[in-house]
Amino acid sequence: MSNEENKTGLKKNTKIILGLLLLVLIAGGFYGLKLYKVYFAPNVTGNEKYLYIRTGYNIDDLYKEIKLKDMLTDIGSFSEASGKMQLARSLKPGRYKLAKGMNNRSIINMLKSGNQDPVKLKFQNLRQKENFAGYLSRNLEPDSLTFINLLDSASLLEKYGFNKDNSYVMFIPNTYEMYWNVTASEFFDRMHAEYDKFWNADRKQKAASLNLTPIQVSILASIVDAEALYDKEMPIIAGLYLNRLNKGILLQADPTVIFANNDFTVKRVTNSLLSIQSKYNTYKYAGLPPGPIMMPSINAIDAVLNRDNNNYIYMCAKEDFSGYHNFAVTVQEHERNAKKYRDALNQRNIFK
Repeated sequence: MSNEENKTGLKKNTKIILGLLLLVLIAGGFYGLKLYKVYFAPNVTGNEKYLYIRTGYNIDDLYKEIKLKDMLTDIGSFSEASGKMQLARSLKPGRYKLAKGMNNRSIINMLKSGNQDPVKLKFQNLRQKENFAGYLSRNLEPDSLTFINLLDSASLLEKYGFNKDNSYVMFIPNTYEMYWNVTASEFFDRMHAEYDKFWNADRKQKAASLNLTPIQVSILASIVDAEALYDKEMPIIAGLYLNRLNKGILLQADPTVIFANNDFTVKRVTNSLLSIQSKYNTYKYAGLPPGPIMMPSINAIDAVLNRDNNNYIYMCAKEDFSGYHNFAVTVQEHERNAKKYRDALNQRNIFK
C-alpha cells in the first residue's frame, strides 16, 4: 500500500474515532444533564414552605400532598429520583422545611432520615380545655378530639396526679419545641415533665407556707389572672384573695361566675348570673373552685406565691375603666367604690 493510501486510511479512521468520541460526549452530556435534572436541579417552588407527612402516609399520599400544595417545580423528576433512591421504603412522618434552592436529592435524603423541623408551641391565657385542644391540633398532628379525650381521661390524669377538674393546671404556659408528629401521650408526658421542672423546691416551699398545694396555687392564680389586666396588680389581688380564704370569707370572684355561666361576653355580673348552681360560683360556695377558670400564667402563679401582704378584703374595678382596681379593707369603703363603678356602668348603658 502506498504512502498516499495510508494517509487516506488514517484520515478516515481519525474521522471515525472523532465521530465516535463526539457521540460519546453528546450522549454523556445528555446523561449528565438528565442526572442534573433528576437529582441536583433546584426544584422547590417559591420561598420556603413546609411539607407535612402524616403518620401512615405512603409514597402516593406524599405525591398527592406535594401536588395539592404545589410545592415542587417538577414533580416528575422528584418521582423518578424517589424511585431510584427508594424513598418509599424509608418515608418518615413529620414536618419538613423545603427551602428555596433545594434539589430532589437533598429533599429525599431529608425525608428518609426524618430530619424534620421542630414546631414552636407558645400558649398562654387559653380560657378552656377546648381552646387548648384546638390550638394543639392546629400545630401538631393529633386532632383536637384526641387531646380532649386525654384531658378527660381519669386513668391517665390519675397517673400524673390530677383529675378532670384540675388537669388544666398541668400545662405551664411557655414556649416549647417539639416535633409535629409527637403523639398526644408523648405530648402529655413532656408537659408533665415541664410541670415537675417548674414546681421546684423553692416554689413548693412557698406554696406550703401558704397552706396550699401547687394545684391550689394554680387554681387561685387562674382567678388572679382573670381579674388583673396589669401584672403589677397581681400580687395585690392574690393577697386579697388569700386574706378571704384565711378568714373563711367567700371569694365572690366575678370571673368564676362568668366561667360557671359559660358566657364570656359578660361585662357586668348581675343577680341572675349569681344564682347559678355551680361549684365554680364563688358567691355560693366557700373556698377555691374545683379547677382553674383559665390557664394560669407563670406571672399569676408567682404572684400568688409572692403575694402582697395587705389587709384588703374587697376590690372593685375603677370607675375610669382603666383596668385598675380600687381596693378596700372595710365594707363601707368598698360600697363607696362599688357605687362609683355602678354609676359609671349605668352612664355607659352597660347593663349586662
